[in-house]
Amino acid sequence: MSSTVTGPDFLALHVRDLERAATFYEQRLGLQRAPVSPPHAIVFATEPIPFAVREPLPGVDLDTGRPGLGVALWLAADDAQALHDELADQDVPILTEPFDGPFGRTFAFQDPDGYAVTIHDAR
Repeated sequence: MSSTVTGPDFLALHVRDLERAATFYEQRLGLQRAPVSPPHAIVFATEPIPFAVREPLPGVDLDTGRPGLGVALWLAADDAQALHDELADQDVPILTEPFDGPFGRTFAFQDPDGYAVTIHDAR
């Protein structure tokens, strides 16, 4: 084999309403938009891997089952418990209540498009 994959380099969620999704991730999670994004997407300045929301590609139907079913999306936070409390106070659906595990304080919520997103605070 002349070339190998070195690991994830970019993550994007297909969303129904690009601006609504971007606003959710900005206002609820505190993500900052990157200075440049490709057409039909909004990229956030996340590290070590850029994260984005984007308009669905042709053939992607977000209304046929739960979006992202079978994929685990984990995002790191400085304080998972504090973020959980803020999201719960804003009536964001909490899928898994906070618990302590090998990745620190961990919980999962549902975003406006139905994606399950796990937050943890250990690095």
